[in-house]
Amino acid sequence: MNGELAPMENVTRILGAFVSFVFIQSLFFKFTNSIETQHIFGTLDAWAGTFGFAGIFSTSGLFSQYVIGTAELFAALLILSGMFYARFRGFQGLGALIGAGIISGAIFFHLFTPLGIEVQGDGGLLFAMAVGVWISCVTILAVRRHDLTAIVPGVSGAAL
Repeated sequence: MNGELAPMENVTRILGAFVSFVFIQSLFFKFTNSIETQHIFGTLDAWAGTFGFAGIFSTSGLFSQYVIGTAELFAALLILSGMFYARFRGFQGLGALIGAGIISGAIFFHLFTPLGIEVQGDGGLLFAMAVGVWISCVTILAVRRHDLTAIVPGVSGAAL
């Protein structure tokens, strides 16, 4: 580990725990096809249908809650493995990269679709958590960029 990054170790652990908690706790809703999940993905599917992509967010679609939930679980497991095992620090960066991609999509859909910032009267809590996860993932990624390059062949730390 880089000497100048040592003080950030606790920060990446706290942020990683937050991201993993948010992703893992949301799995219950996604994998049980809860009313909230039906509303979110139904709204997105109806919106996508106006562009000729009906079914893309349905339960059997390319971006269904099951696909997104599985990606979130994978990201959380990578982040957690990097938190607890020094030799897997790069995995924390990889999990943060995947998490940032997933949550960037969530933020986009909150801002630019009929889903909106406030979902079913939550006062914007779901959106605020998405923003918090995005900031956390980007911070972890910045701290772990050199560790991440160690697991990605052909990429130097200077490139990031």
